[in-house]
Amino acid sequence: MRNTMLKFRRSTALLATLLMALLSTQAFAAQTMVTLYKNLQCTCCEAYVKFLEEQGFRVEVKAVRDLHAIDQKAGVPEALEGCHTSFIDGYVVIGHVPIGAVHKLLAERPKIVGISIPGMPANLPGMPGPRSKPVAIYEIVADGSTSKVFMMVP
Repeated sequence: MRNTMLKFRRSTALLATLLMALLSTQAFAAQTMVTLYKNLQCTCCEAYVKFLEEQGFRVEVKAVRDLHAIDQKAGVPEALEGCHTSFIDGYVVIGHVPIGAVHKLLAERPKIVGISIPGMPANLPGMPGPRSKPVAIYEIVADGSTSKVFMMVP
């Protein structure tokens, strides 16, 4: 009986720890405002907005005629531009970036402008369809030099 109680206590403690971690992530996200700029005609961006909101972020959407101008002003090289540009807690996030990469960016706070998945690869948040190979998430650096890989999405 004692052994069963000990296992129960460990399971309860583990569950409580996991629940607290989940709630703290949601609480952190709920406090974070995202401003997402998108092209007027783009519809996949709305799916990404919904994804961010489901993760607990507050999202303000601004449809613009010239997303390239927003990217240039933010210091995003043309090769790293995507179909939408988000500003999250001082960083630029381009494209359909998974939440794990956003959390990593915000937790580690590297000295970069932001991160980007250029283009519109399939099977990412807000993008349907199958994907046959991993996708690189690139760092956007302040001096505009060649960006290195921030992380890979399998």
